[in-house]
Amino acid sequence: MRKIQMVDLQTQYQFIKPQVDAGMQEVLSSAQFINGPAVRNFQANLEAYLEVKHVIPCANGTDALQVAMMGLGLKPGDEVITADFTFAATVEVIALLGLTPVLVDVLPDTFNIDPGAIEKAITSNTKAIVPVHLFGQVADMDRIMDIAQKHNLFVIEDNAQGIGATHTDAAGTKVKTGGIGHVGSTSFFPSKNLGCYGDGGAIFTNDDDLAHTIRGVVNHGMYKRYHHDVVGVNSRLDSLQAVVLNEKLKLLDFYNERRKWAAIRYSQLLQDHPKIETPVTSGDCDSHVYHQYTLKIVGADRDALVQHLQQNDIPCGVYYPIPLHLQKAYVDTRYKEADFTVTNQLIDEVVSLPMHSELDEDQIQFICKTILAFLD
Repeated sequence: MRKIQMVDLQTQYQFIKPQVDAGMQEVLSSAQFINGPAVRNFQANLEAYLEVKHVIPCANGTDALQVAMMGLGLKPGDEVITADFTFAATVEVIALLGLTPVLVDVLPDTFNIDPGAIEKAITSNTKAIVPVHLFGQVADMDRIMDIAQKHNLFVIEDNAQGIGATHTDAAGTKVKTGGIGHVGSTSFFPSKNLGCYGDGGAIFTNDDDLAHTIRGVVNHGMYKRYHHDVVGVNSRLDSLQAVVLNEKLKLLDFYNERRKWAAIRYSQLLQDHPKIETPVTSGDCDSHVYHQYTLKIVGADRDALVQHLQQNDIPCGVYYPIPLHLQKAYVDTRYKEADFTVTNQLIDEVVSLPMHSELDEDQIQFICKTILAFLD
């Protein structure tokens, strides 16, 4: 059995090595490292894959979120609602821009933001909602878009964990995540379903005017060289990363199908144990791309299980051990513990198992047998 890894990028690389190596050599020979042909090709290919009018590549996923908010013209004091149970980057950029983060609870089955909690949190100062497609599962976008329309709010999709997932709306129309709200963002961090070999990110939108604004923001606020029309940042995807992403994009659906297969096998082997709750898929089978495979451990010591797995050379992760509303940087007297009952429970129950497109049957069997032996 091969060594079990949380993400096996080495094995994945071997399958695309000739194409990636050749593409990188081409970039090195051309010396077009920034905004070169590889970046433009990737941009066009990702627009076609997502079926969105505009993809604006940038330096990382956090920048993508920040630039999206800058492009919408959000101002200090504007309130932005997002999930309490997610990675800190989502709330981080809200605070960095002088906006007011409003954290709300999540649903107990999908772990995604609770639309009911969103509606309760809306005030006259609310300007935007940031749903996160957590662990690769599409948030309840029909309800979120209805709420946004009702209250005239922007929707900024945090698609860092969900690229390739598909939302089926009430009318049966299928739309890739990132192209549902007014603007979407993603991260190409190496461990993502579509990851590069460094840092990278992108913003998506179907709004021509917003796309124009964002293209200036990512390039120091310039639309014409040395003419700075808006306050901007320096956030560009380099050509070497675009080479990697172009090759991986061709295989993204395959990678996601492999992740779904691994998730199905995990669930088949674990779902009957009374102390384990396996992940729930709320929509069609294409609505979850399993960036993480996350269990809930009930009636047992989750932390002891984590230690047991690590002692058996099985990597795992607790995403996330501390709610954002209790992080020192984001503590606020507005928050009441009674409003975060689900998140406060999840932090003690969740554990994420190895999940990537290179997992094989022997590895999954060994992981599951180790978990079941500990819980029995």
